Amino acid sequence: MRLLKILVLALPIIMGSALFAWSDEPTAASNSLALDTLWVVLAGALVFFMQAGFAMVETGFTRAKNACNILMKNVMDFSIGSIVFWLVGFGIMFGAGNAFLGTSGFCLKDIGGTFASLDWTQVPLEAKYFFQLVFAATAATIVSGAMAERTKFRSYLFYSIAITALIYPIVGHWIWGGGWLANLGMWDFAGSTVVHSVGGWLALTGAVVLGPRLGKYNSDGSSNAIPGHSIPLAALGVFILWLGWFGFNPGSTMAAIPDIAHIFVTTNIAAAAGALGAMLTAWKLFKKPDVSMTLNGALAGLVGITAPCAFVSAGSAIWIGFIAGILVVLSVIFFDKVLHIDDPVGAISVHGICGVWGTLAVGLFAQDMFSPGTTGNGLLFGGGAKLLGNQMLGVLSVFAWCMVTGFILFYGIKKIAGLRVSRTEELRGLDIDEHGMESYAGFQIFTTE
Repeated sequence: MRLLKILVLALPIIMGSALFAWSDEPTAASNSLALDTLWVVLAGALVFFMQAGFAMVETGFTRAKNACNILMKNVMDFSIGSIVFWLVGFGIMFGAGNAFLGTSGFCLKDIGGTFASLDWTQVPLEAKYFFQLVFAATAATIVSGAMAERTKFRSYLFYSIAITALIYPIVGHWIWGGGWLANLGMWDFAGSTVVHSVGGWLALTGAVVLGPRLGKYNSDGSSNAIPGHSIPLAALGVFILWLGWFGFNPGSTMAAIPDIAHIFVTTNIAAAAGALGAMLTAWKLFKKPDVSMTLNGALAGLVGITAPCAFVSAGSAIWIGFIAGILVVLSVIFFDKVLHIDDPVGAISVHGICGVWGTLAVGLFAQDMFSPGTTGNGLLFGGGAKLLGNQMLGVLSVFAWCMVTGFILFYGIKKIAGLRVSRTEELRGLDIDEHGMESYAGFQIFTTE
């Protein structure tokens, strides 16, 4: 009876709560915000999975004795970046400050207008941070491949901190955080310059300071090929990266809007055209359809379309990707044969050179009809040379910033902690000496006569 009385007394309260909940139906605005947030975090997850793609590409294009080292660097890029970008980088990139860098918003502390540069998207601050974090980690991990097989692991960790805390966020502030390049009218939708050229140019400085791998160049200046141990792994990595780019570019809308369909198409078709352009170029030059060049061609097309993906037609995207595929083959040959800069995976060419091309492509191929009120028309569509000039200024400014800070960083690490492993360690492989294990322990190949 006592329990019955309690139930009778509680029933009005329960029914009132239910009626209140029923009357408080989600509004169209709240549904839209929830959908936008879901899209942004899912796109961020796709970009996070690109870390696996980079790990597989770099591992496949290098020798088996250094595979553990490659994997560790990719793991630690994201692990260090997650913390450092939360502490410092996100505030420098998007926090209120001046035209050069943000000076507030560290540890995601938002005090009335701190992150006004991101007010164009209404998703929660944590979603904004996570999506931008995976971009910062991408920029950091690009360098790993160019410096593979001869870099001290602890020294690489210092670099990873520096790029996610300072070098990358400052460039991001200039272009995405309301900085001086954005105010001048430079456009980079998803990061051909902000992410890829930053990673590519820092890869260039690191490779120069580090020097080539043992046996890469002869006394007469000729170059020796040092084949990677697993093209299948590299191919898997490229397909993972291709998939991840569907978060990278469409996700940069930071909203679940119909425009993402167009960006999906331009992204995909540029990658396909890049693979085709690289294959045909390599076939012409080497008399064979080179697999590694074709794989890098797909990545080149993706890097090239990253800046203009929302501003150009699908037809223009084909040309952007195809030219990127040609450029990456010629660039790899140039850095290897002419400049004698040893880049085991072609990171400088894929991300640096094709990042420049993609940024300039905005000034050439942009059409106002795709994103009204943003870039306007590019040079090839009657818009004049102003936009192209702004893009060139951005390219040159970021190049200069990365060259100066990159050389200071790597020469500083070289003097203070040492940058390169010993000759013995390099010959034996970094897996044993740096990590105390083998990637393929106990694996043997037997041959019979």
